[in-house]
Amino acid sequence: MTPEPTGTGRPYAGRRTPEAEAGAGAKTGAGAEPDGRSWARRPESWFPPLLFTAGLAALAYGLWHHTGIARIVVALYLLWVLAELRITFRGDPGETGGADRGSMPLYGMARGLVVATALFVPDGWPGRPPAVTALLVAVFAGGVALRLTAIWQLGRFYSHKVRTLSDHRIVRTGPYRFVRHPAYSGMILAHLGFTGLFLNPASAAVTLFLLVPAVMHRIRVEERTLMRLDGYPAYAHGRKRLIPAVW
Repeated sequence: MTPEPTGTGRPYAGRRTPEAEAGAGAKTGAGAEPDGRSWARRPESWFPPLLFTAGLAALAYGLWHHTGIARIVVALYLLWVLAELRITFRGDPGETGGADRGSMPLYGMARGLVVATALFVPDGWPGRPPAVTALLVAVFAGGVALRLTAIWQLGRFYSHKVRTLSDHRIVRTGPYRFVRHPAYSGMILAHLGFTGLFLNPASAAVTLFLLVPAVMHRIRVEERTLMRLDGYPAYAHGRKRLIPAVW
């Protein structure tokens, strides 16, 4: 699992940052750190591959341990992770780093803990009605689809780093017409569905009290960079971050 976000894309014209979701095409991820900090001291260098490896191990366990619909959902989660693999480790020649402020490790660990608690802790609602299961699968799939659509809409402007590019342009189409960070909206929605399918007190608590706050913190960090880009403040005016008319 990659840290997103990240997660985050923004439709942006100009230089982009964070999850580069907010209609700004620049995604997140504390780009290049100044002052030549050593590789060992830079979380953006060693944290993504470490988290990715741990995530693959957890998902492999889930595929082995679970059956039926649960196994299918775990397989879909794995495909989702692989779909973002290139973005996770991608670097762009013209990118300029932003201030990550520890948001990437926090966001990544929160996502990893959601998956771990969901797959390793026994299901607390084994007898859920089939209709509820179908609804939760739809929520999960819809969240993944929203996130991947937002990433596709931004193209190369999307990143899991907090950074900007020299030729950014604001993206106002697709899901960026409605919210500034649709990729993060999809991330939260997908994990609400995933948590509901593997519901237990630990997975519910981590999702609500760690992942959601981590995403909100990540968005605030990214927008510190995005708001310095020409056109982004005007784009942001009148559009909420994650949920239309809410936040």
